[in-house]
Amino acid sequence: MTIGSKEDLAGMKRVGRLVGEALREMKAAARPGMTTAELDAVGADWLRRQGARSAPQLTYGFPGFNLISVNEQIVHGVPGPRRLEPGDVVKIDVTAELGGYIADAALTVVLPPVSPAARNLRRCVRSAFEKGMAAARTGSLVSAIGRAVDREVRRHGCSVIRNLCGHGVGRTIHEAPSVPNYYDPQVRDVLTEGLVIALEPMVSVQPARTVEEPDGWTLRTHNRSLAAHYEHTIVITRGEPLVLTAA
Repeated sequence: MTIGSKEDLAGMKRVGRLVGEALREMKAAARPGMTTAELDAVGADWLRRQGARSAPQLTYGFPGFNLISVNEQIVHGVPGPRRLEPGDVVKIDVTAELGGYIADAALTVVLPPVSPAARNLRRCVRSAFEKGMAAARTGSLVSAIGRAVDREVRRHGCSVIRNLCGHGVGRTIHEAPSVPNYYDPQVRDVLTEGLVIALEPMVSVQPARTVEEPDGWTLRTHNRSLAAHYEHTIVITRGEPLVLTAA
């Protein structure tokens, strides 16, 4: 969506703040021994108390409230009986709806002890997001974001998961434009003032393609390489983008 009124901006700020706060609550709660269903409940209970709903449930019939993916799982992990273990790389992805507006954000938590590979991966995906955001300005090509993200990922010795990308967001979960995390010269979309996008690098330690797990939702790396995910919903401006999902 494109912010077209003060009401739009206020609505996106409200749901964005809730998404950011839910991520903060879940990050603080994550610990070895708890199940991914228990971690999901932390965010679900908090968001429901604020009147928010799960956008993946509303839009796609997702069987959880939030998406939780572990280790080689990249995105769309279904919460369940799996227990978190020391050293796990946990991706927490929250997409909520409030008052007809939707915001989307994710982060990667590494449970101690943190391996050097996991530490570098977590640092890489956060830094790649920041480089991508620095390239996101009114009048720039969408492809400039992917160029900046991929360059930073390569600098860390990691690899972009090329068939997963960011997207527009606001009234539904997935809107135009698609925002690749690598440079694609065929992507000629221009970033416009007020455009709302979910910028979300997804990165693996080794080059990998995605495969779907038997649950029909979870995507993992084909070679079991560790993966990380970092995402915020941002509004494009002439200067630094407005981050809606920062708690």
